[in-house]
Amino acid sequence: MAAPPNFEEGQSTYRLPRLNGQYWWKTRMHDFIMTEDSELWDVICDGPFVPMKAVGEGTKTVSKTRKEYNGADRKVVEKNLKAKKIVVCGIGPDEYNRISTCEYAKEIWEALQTAHERTTQVNQYKIDMLTTKYELFKMKEDESIQEMHTRFTSIINELHSLGEIISTNKLVRKILSVLPGSWESKVNIIIEAKDL
Repeated sequence: MAAPPNFEEGQSTYRLPRLNGQYWWKTRMHDFIMTEDSELWDVICDGPFVPMKAVGEGTKTVSKTRKEYNGADRKVVEKNLKAKKIVVCGIGPDEYNRISTCEYAKEIWEALQTAHERTTQVNQYKIDMLTTKYELFKMKEDESIQEMHTRFTSIINELHSLGEIISTNKLVRKILSVLPGSWESKVNIIIEAKDL
């Protein structure tokens, strides 16, 4: 069944962030899970609770069978199932094939991280590419100030997510330098007023 028109991700606080290769999915998924139940995030980070029982002289423990679970055991085991459901519902069919054999939410999360988080070498390549984009950034002729700022912010946010922070002073100077000639008088006033 197709989603209703104009009902995309982000239009509801109940709709999961979809894994789409963007750098911010992990953060958005974390925030979504934390608002659902912060203990679910603990299950994803630390692994599930596996109910155990003592055998023999009490020196050895083994996991309980499902029939041996008490009410408290069931509640904590359900945390893993709920965390797993949330993460799985945030991925598509290709990703599902990658994690379909994982039993626990922690395993799924780690598999997704391994697949999508870049290695140090790839991270550095991405930083270099984005830095070049930043340095060569220009406002397009047919572009509004808002569109230009959105493109600029996207580059800066992605650099920030990779650990590359650019000072606010440099960002302001860069924006002022890419404005068209029609903005020259306004740029000069801003520069003089703010003593840049």
